[in-house]
Amino acid sequence: MNDKERRKAILNLLQNKVPVMSGTEIAKIMGVTRQIIIKDIALLRAAGYKINATPKGYAMQKERGVKTIFAVKHTKESIEKELSIIVQNGGRILDVIVEHPLYGEIRGNLNIETIEDIRRFIAKMETAHAKPLLTLSNGIHLHTVEADSKERLEKIKNALKEKGFLDL
Repeated sequence: MNDKERRKAILNLLQNKVPVMSGTEIAKIMGVTRQIIIKDIALLRAAGYKINATPKGYAMQKERGVKTIFAVKHTKESIEKELSIIVQNGGRILDVIVEHPLYGEIRGNLNIETIEDIRRFIAKMETAHAKPLLTLSNGIHLHTVEADSKERLEKIKNALKEKGFLDL
């Protein structure tokens, strides 16, 4: 299989077969190294394909509703509570964005839709001893949130405001 055929096969996997697949799994199926898959994904993205790298693996970006960006502020200890409010009110947290004085905008893909996704995220942060992006900006950060309707986004906004996350 040549490079072009392999990239087409990767797209087919991500679009039709599985919702999320790790680079290692794709590499095994394609009979190449993980590094080659990383390069292929980068080239597919450069060609305009919307492929997200998530903590669970690669996934095609699916637009399923309306989006907005919430500017929030809180501490590391409140991450689980903030994300849970969004998910419990029908939102999907697509990313986190901070403004860095040297690098400008730094964005991390989250793709969190369930309470289990939140638990995995928190556990990974703790086991990796990683600091969340909000530590770079005194707790102020943005989340792109997607929901099925504008009304649901308004409900999320009100819940975040009620719990003090939107008081900037």
